[in-house]
Amino acid sequence: MTQTLKLQTLPAPWIAPETFAPYGQVIWATDDDKPYDLQDAQLILDRGTPRFYIMRLHQNGRKFTAITRHQNCTQCLGSLEGKDWFLAVAPPSETPQPDPEQIRAFHIPGNCFVKLHLGTWHAGPYIDHDFVDFYNLELSDTNITDHQTCNLHSTYGISCDIIEL
Repeated sequence: MTQTLKLQTLPAPWIAPETFAPYGQVIWATDDDKPYDLQDAQLILDRGTPRFYIMRLHQNGRKFTAITRHQNCTQCLGSLEGKDWFLAVAPPSETPQPDPEQIRAFHIPGNCFVKLHLGTWHAGPYIDHDFVDFYNLELSDTNITDHQTCNLHSTYGISCDIIEL
């Protein structure tokens, strides 16, 4: 028997620190002489070798059927060249799957970074441009040893579609 996918539409408002707080931090530019404080990315990178690289993604639509989390490090993402992008997230959970009712999407401008809390479920980045280069800070083995994915299709029978507000 073939399971019919239910389409879950996710409106994507522009990201704001207060609405993104359950999932991570929004990091905006600050003056160089500003002292370190809680507005700076609160990083956890001490469980392995940090990896900072530029990741190129090609236009990939905004639909997804899987969501991932990393429990050994915080991950930071930001686009180069001021290009906007989209990210879907769900709060960290003790369970091996996120609550599909808690999945949210955000439209992220190209002049900030996001830092994901440990265990934040995420899908994306998704882009409308031909390609976007992203700064990515995680651990050197994050995508090998710390990459737990929930297949939303087989677990909940859903597919998600991010829509622009």
